[in-house]
Amino acid sequence: MHPSFWREIWILFWIALASLLFGLISDRYFIAAAIGFGIYIAVQIRHLNSLHRWLLNRTQVEIPEAEGLWGDVFNEIRKLMKQTERRQDQLAGMVERFQSAASAMPDAVVIVTERDEIEWANRAAGRLFGIHYPSDHGMRLGNLLRDPEFARYLAIAEYAEPLEMASPNQPDSTVAIQIIPFGARQKLILARDITRLQRLEQMRRHFVANVSHELRTPITVLSGFVETLLSQPQVRAEELRKHLTTMQNQSLRMQRLVDDLLTLSKLETAPPHRREETIDVPALLNAIKEQAEIISGDNKHRITLEADVGLKLLGSREELQSAFSNLVNNAVRYTPSGGDIRLLWWQQDNSAYFAVTDTGEGIAREHLPYLTERFYRVDSARSRASGGTGLGLSIVKHVLLRHDAQLTIDSEPGKGSTFTCVFPAARVVRAEASSARA
Repeated sequence: MHPSFWREIWILFWIALASLLFGLISDRYFIAAAIGFGIYIAVQIRHLNSLHRWLLNRTQVEIPEAEGLWGDVFNEIRKLMKQTERRQDQLAGMVERFQSAASAMPDAVVIVTERDEIEWANRAAGRLFGIHYPSDHGMRLGNLLRDPEFARYLAIAEYAEPLEMASPNQPDSTVAIQIIPFGARQKLILARDITRLQRLEQMRRHFVANVSHELRTPITVLSGFVETLLSQPQVRAEELRKHLTTMQNQSLRMQRLVDDLLTLSKLETAPPHRREETIDVPALLNAIKEQAEIISGDNKHRITLEADVGLKLLGSREELQSAFSNLVNNAVRYTPSGGDIRLLWWQQDNSAYFAVTDTGEGIAREHLPYLTERFYRVDSARSRASGGTGLGLSIVKHVLLRHDAQLTIDSEPGKGSTFTCVFPAARVVRAEASSARA
């Protein structure tokens, strides 16, 4: 038994003993007992009244001071209060950390009550939903999000699959909304901007469709000629040579397409360069010029090269050769016979520039922003006739991105085109600097 309780028993014992002695002396036992126990009861009532006042006004009245059993009671209450305050501080800290983390999320987070009233929302909710906390606290969710599709999704209470819809606050964006019931019929609403994912999915569908379309023609031609040759018991040598030449051309076209697709896939998925080399760009361009003259053949293009022999570049030789070759080969394909093609390599304002200028037909301004997209062609029939795959400029774009460079296009119908690659100063290497390091 607790010592304070024994103390109260001893107090009662001494009150009873004192009342008995006083009664023996005065012969008034009842009065003596009433006085002694009345004083004890009055003290208990005073402490009880102090406790009651504190319970009614805990924020204004301090916990009473007392001795004995009541003192122990008040001390235990103080301990419980301190523990409660610590728990409240911990909970407040946890809530604050949760709100800080949720506010920093790029996804929208909204907490609503069972009556769909907004309790809390993060900053992203304002961007995607137009819900701003705390100004919209207590507002009905349906009053702020008036989209009928969302209203049906909220009403059917089947949230296994997310809802995809246009963002109420950004009509050009698409959001995926997921509702998660929790607690006492509350709801956690999560929304993520999936505009980029949708565009990537659309690009994937277009890519598959374009590849299928590009491969269908040569496969159909090959199948047709094979079927023709198999159906004829005898084929003249001239016809056979003609058919085989056409089949070879279609096979080469498919091979170029597959090679370009593999190159493009490698560029998109390969990690950044870990080891880069100093590339002798003038020597590389001289080799590309010689290849372009071979490709030109009977077209007799006048191909010239003007290069700063001391200007080199830090990067991947294989990738830059692929990009520069695509630009030069495009100029050869789309420049009429006897036309001029200039290859320029120079330094200006610490940056390095490579430009391919031709005297071809030129490109209308409305086509320029889309030239680096996969399979985009200004003239599909002319492009296929020249042997193009529609992937060359996409390869150029990805190579330049991996070298922190940019591609600018200047073209006008009837006046030719100029494709310029701009490399930053961080990738420029002068011959004197490289020899000094060596």
